[in-house]
Amino acid sequence: MPGMPRPSLTLRLLAPRHWAAWIGVGFIWLIAHLPFRILMRSGRQAGRLALHLNPERRRVAATNIALCFPELGATAQKALLRANLCDVGMMLAEFALGWMGSDRAIAKVPVTVDGLEHLEAARAAGRGVLLVGGHFSHLELSARLVSSRIRIAGMYRRMDSDVFEFAVLRSRLHYADAMFDKDDIRGTVRYLKQGGTLWYAPDQDMRSKDNVFVPFFGVKAATITATHHLARLSGALVIPFYHRRLPDDAGYVMRLGAPLADFPSDDAERDTARVNEQIESMAREAPEQYLWVHKRFKTRPPGEAKIY
Repeated sequence: MPGMPRPSLTLRLLAPRHWAAWIGVGFIWLIAHLPFRILMRSGRQAGRLALHLNPERRRVAATNIALCFPELGATAQKALLRANLCDVGMMLAEFALGWMGSDRAIAKVPVTVDGLEHLEAARAAGRGVLLVGGHFSHLELSARLVSSRIRIAGMYRRMDSDVFEFAVLRSRLHYADAMFDKDDIRGTVRYLKQGGTLWYAPDQDMRSKDNVFVPFFGVKAATITATHHLARLSGALVIPFYHRRLPDDAGYVMRLGAPLADFPSDDAERDTARVNEQIESMAREAPEQYLWVHKRFKTRPPGEAKIY
């Protein structure tokens, strides 16, 4: 089995210092087993609470929206900020369902997936696929929903809590083909060379030595070049993966775009800029659902002032 092994429960995880984390896992499990419409309604209620919590993240989201949507007036920017902060409250509900919802519950979630012919053509040609997406509030649920139609793997960053690492990794390995640590480049490349499909979101400021500064909504953003390198080393095709939540609890729409032509090139910076263009396009389709609370522009080019 490639990637991370399925973790086992140990006595160490049952120590009293972990009990609070287990209560948190249990709470998430309970949320995940609510009926879908009640779950969505609860998420919206949590979103209204999120409007009044964590003023620092509210400030970050407001700054990002002002930078990325200068064409909007102050009133429209405030409306987008409010909608986005409410959407952040949906994350708990959607992450819970994605992680710990039953297969039966997942099968009942309304979803349409377009563009699977691009993936089928890649597999017929014996090519691996990098499904490149962005950090939206529903990214974990979207991965679970699409995995019920196609076998995919994912890359992830280990959680700080040992209990959550155990619970979430076991949950992900229930539906994912494999899960790779973000530093396991060799294993990831081997999986792609064997024709695997990997979901990957390279749109956060990783503060890595492999960053380049390329535009995102017209603002220079430190962006990891891993998409270029993974495609170059594995020969995998890069396919944009769009997903958004529909209004009125109508479910989700997902779309696999055509593979990026002439990718990778011999220019990592140019390829990384192309990836950012795709993610920007995704965010413009559903701007209120993008994770604007992340400090996307924290790392600045030499000589530029801090943004946050």
